Amino acid sequence: MEPFVTPVVGRETEQSILSSFVTSAEGRALVLRGETGVGKSALLGHVAEQARSAGYRVIRATGVEAESNLPFAGLHQLLYPLLPHVERLDAVHRVAFDVVFGRSHEAAPSVMALGIAVLDLVTTAAPSKGLLLMLDDGQWLDPASTEICGFVGRRLAGNAVKLVVALRPEGSSGFDSAALPELPVPPLDGSAAARLLDERHPRLDPEVRRRVLDEAQGNPLALMELPPYLSGQAGERAAREPSGHGVVPLPDRFRQVYGARIAPLGPDQRAELLRGALDGVHAGAATGLTRAARYRMQGVEEAAAAGLLDLDPAGGEFVFRHPLVRSTVVLSATPNERRSAHAALARVHRDDVERRAMHLAAATVDPDEEVAAALEEAAASATRRGGAAAAVTWLTRAAELSETSGDRSRRLGDAAFVAGQAGLLGQVQRLVDADRAPSGPDSAASVLVSAYAALYEDGDVRSSHRQVAAAVERLRDGGAAGPGEELTRLVNLLLAISQYAGADAWARTHPLLDSLGELLPAKSRIYQDAWSDVVRRGAGVHERVAQAYAAFPNLDPWDITRLGVAAYHVDTLGQYRSHLLRRVERELRTGAVMNGMTMLHLIMLDQTASGDWAAAERTGQRVLELTTAHGNTLFAHQSRAYLALLAALRGDLGRARELQAVVDRWARPRRIGFLVQIADAAATAAALSEGDYEAAYLCAIGITAPGTFEPGAHQAARTVLDLVEAALHTGRARQARRHALAAQEAGLPEVSPRLALITFGALAMTAGDDEAEGLFRRAETHPGAADFPFELARVRLAHGIRLRQGRGPRAAREVLRQAAEAFAELGTEAWAERARTELRACGAPAPHSAANPAALTWQEQRIAELAAGGLTNKEIGERTHLSPRTVSSHLYRVFPKLGVTSRAALRDALAAVPSAPGPGGAA
Repeated sequence: MEPFVTPVVGRETEQSILSSFVTSAEGRALVLRGETGVGKSALLGHVAEQARSAGYRVIRATGVEAESNLPFAGLHQLLYPLLPHVERLDAVHRVAFDVVFGRSHEAAPSVMALGIAVLDLVTTAAPSKGLLLMLDDGQWLDPASTEICGFVGRRLAGNAVKLVVALRPEGSSGFDSAALPELPVPPLDGSAAARLLDERHPRLDPEVRRRVLDEAQGNPLALMELPPYLSGQAGERAAREPSGHGVVPLPDRFRQVYGARIAPLGPDQRAELLRGALDGVHAGAATGLTRAARYRMQGVEEAAAAGLLDLDPAGGEFVFRHPLVRSTVVLSATPNERRSAHAALARVHRDDVERRAMHLAAATVDPDEEVAAALEEAAASATRRGGAAAAVTWLTRAAELSETSGDRSRRLGDAAFVAGQAGLLGQVQRLVDADRAPSGPDSAASVLVSAYAALYEDGDVRSSHRQVAAAVERLRDGGAAGPGEELTRLVNLLLAISQYAGADAWARTHPLLDSLGELLPAKSRIYQDAWSDVVRRGAGVHERVAQAYAAFPNLDPWDITRLGVAAYHVDTLGQYRSHLLRRVERELRTGAVMNGMTMLHLIMLDQTASGDWAAAERTGQRVLELTTAHGNTLFAHQSRAYLALLAALRGDLGRARELQAVVDRWARPRRIGFLVQIADAAATAAALSEGDYEAAYLCAIGITAPGTFEPGAHQAARTVLDLVEAALHTGRARQARRHALAAQEAGLPEVSPRLALITFGALAMTAGDDEAEGLFRRAETHPGAADFPFELARVRLAHGIRLRQGRGPRAAREVLRQAAEAFAELGTEAWAERARTELRACGAPAPHSAANPAALTWQEQRIAELAAGGLTNKEIGERTHLSPRTVSSHLYRVFPKLGVTSRAALRDALAAVPSAPGPGGAA
């Protein structure tokens, strides 16, 4: 029996484009998009023949609904024929494949790491003439595989590898945002449709022919399949229906056609077809599939004779003629028949953890602890491999099948935890509703998911803190034997809530956690000390963080992030940025999305601290877009707070104040102290940037009073230099000195390198001449000082001013030159101009303040381009959602950066420089 293939008729344009695609010397990707039955598979066949004739090796895979929730199932299918070449790769790439294909329990690689490994594999495996990867029904590929295929497809230029993906337009697919070139496949025109119909069904009754052409509307599959149906007894009713396209939608008509062929089959054949359909047996040739992992239909010759199946010439197996045959088989079966088929398939896949669990879940109706445990195991496997969404689904089903309310609640808690980390807050809320009975609203699972929703969607730190604290107390008083998963998750969530809430929450949290004794996990103690108050609890934290990070890569992704937050608080984040970069893309694309958002926040913070401000802004804009898209209101405002602080440092004062005001209006009424303090810090930095020291002082003392460090005020230690400098410039020398001494007495230099730099700098600024020089040198030569270029430049500027006033201009020139160059490199024009002014006062030539287009923020460049196009400030404001006054403020800073003095000169200045990076972040 020959396999069924829709003939290629009337596709001259598409065939010409595809032929050029094959013969092009460069590797690239192409997406064919068209409705069901329009002939995409036939065009794939044409591409395959063209490629084989040109010497290509061709590998063809097909997405199927049954595997759409199995992480990396599609990728495994596509790459299976190439796996022997994995041994030729380096060790890192071999491990990546072992993890995603279930041969290793190492931590899952990021999308970027796995994508690069796949690129390496296909390039290594490609013969000299080239390799063509073909993917049919790509809309059903699992999300993890879709991301990798999109990543690879965008990077094939220059390789001897090509990728073609066929998609249906209905529904959404991960390929929709993959940014791959597309070739639309429309229905055939009237002439080509008539020619195809006459070739395949000559001597057709004229009325039936007219009816087929009318209903098919140029769809090749309909032209092939409708004539026997409309001509036969099964189609008599259809033939009596009113004529006109759309009376019966084509997918429904196809199901009628195939249903009429299924109905006469005996029960054994229908059962065999059902098992094949539910296990994802493909339509068309199965070239390159993992045959041992697929159900083989037996004794289905009658179904093949009825036009439901084809014979795969490569492997001699029966495959479905079209995906709609497969779905029709499933829809025509009774619920009991489907459950029986799933049970049989679970036995077939007894050695495949995830497939067996998937089928057991579908086969089971009543609570069954064995099936629930199998689903738990499958969820753990999916989580390790980056399939958080599948893990949530399986854990939720495991909860439904649990035999006791305790197990049900525990599994719902596990599902809620993974869903919360994955940013699936809507699913979290559904889990809350699911756990209200019989385990009750006070169960750990209900508390966990309720608190997630309250905290991240609404910023409700007060009620979420009460809920979680009460749940921790119940577990403690219930005689918990050790720090189990429920307690650990609740404690860590309580710590996160307390960090956002601030001092009042910490005053309640510390005694509760102290009462847990040995029940409190060691890593949670690190989080408690680092997140709450580094002034009082920060000594030695950086060593404990380093010891905990030594377990990488065996740490859970959420512990990598929590330890990263701890490292931020003690200013050692730069040591661990590589760990975050290694994981962040995987978390964002296929795993714990909220965890990935926090990783982006941390990466941005480290970029800011290290002076890579352009990259920090790109990262900040990217995470703001992500948090907004996921409805995570708390994280969105946190992103704005960090962007406000960054804008203030750069001197982008209009934007800084707008963002700061948005954050303050939202966070202050909710008493989210963490964000309020960052907003105050941004306001302080903005005032310092423009030299408004009185405003800077008032903002700084809003964080903490001079000479004190408010408990739980995480910005109190970070703004030592700000308060001291603002106090000195406003004649408050006594308050400045008291605050610098308080920082020393609190032991801040021992907590972190940054705090050592700013504490010694503050002491030097407030000390007498005899003592100041040694303190300045101690600050500037501290081993970690160079890692914080903005703070170091500020200390040098203060040092240079003191030297000029005390020892004369010559002594001050070098340190002032270093400060001016550092500020200029950072792109903070106001600070750079202060340093240049001091240099000129010393009689030294200041570094030239030439146009510095690279220092333009993305917002400044956008506004400059609009202004160059002739728009008024009001019109620009309407486009950018800014006030005309803020637009004017942006342009005021853009002109000197570009070295122009008028709008008329903007166009030429912008044309002479490369465009600034956009806000979207890396691909």
